[in-house]
Amino acid sequence: MTEARVATVDAYVLRRAHGRWETLLLCRAEGTRCAGAWEAVHGHIAPNERPEDAAIREVREETGLAVERLYNVSVQPFYLHQSGLVTLAVAFAAVVPAGAPPQLGGEHGRCEWLALDAAAAKLVWPRSRAALADIALLLAGGDAGPVEDVLRVR
Repeated sequence: MTEARVATVDAYVLRRAHGRWETLLLCRAEGTRCAGAWEAVHGHIAPNERPEDAAIREVREETGLAVERLYNVSVQPFYLHQSGLVTLAVAFAAVVPAGAPPQLGGEHGRCEWLALDAAAAKLVWPRSRAALADIALLLAGGDAGPVEDVLRVR
């Protein structure tokens, strides 16, 4: 039986630089799944952990960066055929301080700060490109404007 479960988070790490948003892309290290693929922060939700807490934890674990603001962006399904699970990934925009340097963990070999359009061109997964486009629209004015009270989690 195939089950659907909220089990993962995607966190698009953002900073303001030169009056525009930039996002941090991570390149998967050799010897890991999807080696060489560019992606956002991604990870599993621990038992009894809320998705927003998982997103903040994953950003810290994978980049060493502290999240200043966190926005709920979307929920994206993905079928894991090995386990027969449809995982629902909650996607977040995670705003971090502009000058903080990332410190990568073992899953990623390198990283780049890129303008959102340049980042979208590097992302492998179409759902990641769609989430980044949503983020660009939602945060075009620097915050979520009239929907800030609904989308801002922290």
